[in-house]
Amino acid sequence: MDNSSEPQTTNNLKMNKATLQEIEARFDNDVERFSNLETGQATTLDAVWNMELITDAISSLYPNAKHILDIGCGAGNYDVKLLQKLHSNPNVSLVDLSQPMLNRAKERIGALTSGQIHLIKGDFREAALEENQFDVIIATSVLHHLRDDEDWENTFKKLFRLLRTGGSLWIFDLIEQNNEHLQKLIYMEKYGEYLTKLRDEEYRDHVFDYIEHEDTPRSLIYQLNLLTQVGFKNIDVLHKNLCFASFMAFK
Repeated sequence: MDNSSEPQTTNNLKMNKATLQEIEARFDNDVERFSNLETGQATTLDAVWNMELITDAISSLYPNAKHILDIGCGAGNYDVKLLQKLHSNPNVSLVDLSQPMLNRAKERIGALTSGQIHLIKGDFREAALEENQFDVIIATSVLHHLRDDEDWENTFKKLFRLLRTGGSLWIFDLIEQNNEHLQKLIYMEKYGEYLTKLRDEEYRDHVFDYIEHEDTPRSLIYQLNLLTQVGFKNIDVLHKNLCFASFMAFK
């Protein structure tokens, strides 16, 4: 898979994006929306379907999982779904910028496992986490906040180190197309149509504005290549719908 056409992000782009403090403030005020298991995030295509798919797959592969890590956990939707399907009572480590999100996640997850729940407030890239520890790492709607190539590479390397041998990484996120014409069609037009139907054109523009301000998504091909580069194997694409995809990889 060749990612030679992938545009390179610049330091200027990185500087013009939202700060972690700005992102944290937005999520602090959005706990209720991120706590809805029935709808997930309405702006995210197939959010509930992907949550079921990923948690079904994890519970099938790791029915006796002992250590789970969720980076950018939000209010813990994926963990709630997964723990309802597991036979074990795993320890769950939750990392998020938002303390209100972490508090809600702990409240919901605490009723579903007798294992330890570790809350880590802050940037998962800097979190002190034990290497070779986790059976499963969940990373949903979080990696699009990464910035330049170095940031992406260092993050994927860290996630690889955190997994035990045989562990796996599960990603669901916003992605870009490598081809600019396809990006315009799939993101601006098709996804834009979805957002307009969801509410109206003003809402579409609002979503596009905060994505432009906060996010730096990369293409699915770029991320699959990078997973291979840092050492992951048996990489699989689970689902793609327009500008959202779910995929996974084993250590």
